Amino acid sequence: MNFILNTFRFIGLTVYYVLESLVFYIVPKRKKNVSGEIVLITGAGSGIGRLLSLKFARLGATLVLWDINEEGLKETGRLARENGGARVHSYICDCSKKQDIYRVADEVKKEVGDVSILVNNAGVVTGKKILDCPDSLIEKTMEVNTMAHFWTYKAFLPAMLASNHGHLVSIASIAGLMGFSRCSDYSASKFAAVGFAESVDREIRDLQKTGVKTTIVCPCLINTGMFDGCISQCPRLLPALEPEYVAEEIITAIRQNQEFLLLPRTSYMFALKYILPVKAFTALMDYLLVHRVMNNFKGRPKKD
Repeated sequence: MNFILNTFRFIGLTVYYVLESLVFYIVPKRKKNVSGEIVLITGAGSGIGRLLSLKFARLGATLVLWDINEEGLKETGRLARENGGARVHSYICDCSKKQDIYRVADEVKKEVGDVSILVNNAGVVTGKKILDCPDSLIEKTMEVNTMAHFWTYKAFLPAMLASNHGHLVSIASIAGLMGFSRCSDYSASKFAAVGFAESVDREIRDLQKTGVKTTIVCPCLINTGMFDGCISQCPRLLPALEPEYVAEEIITAIRQNQEFLLLPRTSYMFALKYILPVKAFTALMDYLLVHRVMNNFKGRPKKD
C-alpha cells in the first residue's frame, strides 16, 4: 500500500514541478532582495568574481572579497565602492591552503559577521595533457577548484543552518559534466565540485533547512582570459560567452533561488551523454569539434 501511495505521490509531484518550471520559464520568479546580505566571493580579484562583486555592490550587499592577487583585489574593492558598495571588506586568501581559508574565515566572522551568501568562484586551469602536467599543478587544481569548497562550506555553513538562512553558490563548469581533452585535472576538479554541491544540497534538504538555498553554475567557455587561446569550433551552437552576460545570469539565478544554471542554453544538449550510446555521443562531439577547443590554450599570462 505504501509503495502505491508513494508512487502516486511521486507522479503527482513530478507533474507539478514540471508545470511549475514551465510557468516560471514564461513568467520569471520574483527576485529576492540581497540588500544587507553578507556576500563572500572567492577569486574576486578578476573575471567573473569581479563582475559579481560589482553587481552585488549595486544591490546593496555587504561584500567580503577574497583573492590571492592583492593588486586585483584592491582594484575590485575600489570599483565596488564606486558602484555603491558602502561596505566592502577585502582579504588576501590562498584558496589552495586549508589553514589559510580557516584563518581568514575566522577573521571575517569576527570583523564582518556571518556570511549569508557564499560564492565559490576561485578557479585555476592548467590546459595540459595528463602526461605533460606536473604533479604540483594537478594538486593545485584540485585544492583550489574542489577542496576549497569543502573548507569554505565547513567554515560558513553552520551559521546558515543555525539561522535557516543562506545561499551556497558553486561556480563549476560544463567540464564538470563531461570530459574534454587537455582538461583531465580541471574536469576532475569540476566534476567533484558539482558532486559535492549536489550532495550538500541533499543533506540540507534532509535537515529540512528550507531557508538555505544552493545554486550550481556550469558555463561553457567565457572570455575572461582564463582560457585565452581557446576557440569554440562551433560558435553558433556553443559561442564563447561574454563575462557580463554570465555574471548577470548568475545574479539572476541566485536571486531566483535557481538550483542549476547551464550556459548557454544550447549546452543542455550535452544531456544526450546519458541517453545516446557512448559511440554515438562521441560522434556528436567529434562533429561539433568539441575536442579541439583546448588545442591553442594559453591562459592568463603568468607573473614572475
